[in-house]
Parts: sequence; structure tokens; C-alpha cells
Amino acid sequence: MMLTEEEITQARATLDELKVEHRDLNLIIEHLAATPLPDQDQLLVHRLKKRKLMLKDKIYQLERSLP
Repeated sequence: MMLTEEEITQARATLDELKVEHRDLNLIIEHLAATPLPDQDQLLVHRLKKRKLMLKDKIYQLERSLP
């Protein structure tokens, strides 16, 4: 299926947003990992890592769909 120019532009904008969010999550996770955390904060780190992985998958899928 061919994408229109508008769809390509929108997909690239979405891709940029996802990459920024992925990078931000990475910085937050690194910061939290550098400090000792109570157990409930470990759960937060786990959720953030899961979200980061989901974003990575979406980024990969979008990149593959673009010409």
C-alpha cells in the first residue's frame, strides 16, 4: 500500500515524537537506576522500561513502513 505525502509527513512527525519520548524515558530510567530505590519505585522503573520497549517497537514499525 502506498502512503500519500500527507501520511508520510504525519508518520515522520509521529516517529520524531516517539523518538523524543523514548530518549526521555531512557534518561529517567538511567537517573532512577543511579539512586537506591524502595520496592515501589522499582515497580515504576519496571513500568518505564516496559513503556520504553513498547515505544521502540512502534518506532521500528513506523520506520519500516516509511519509504
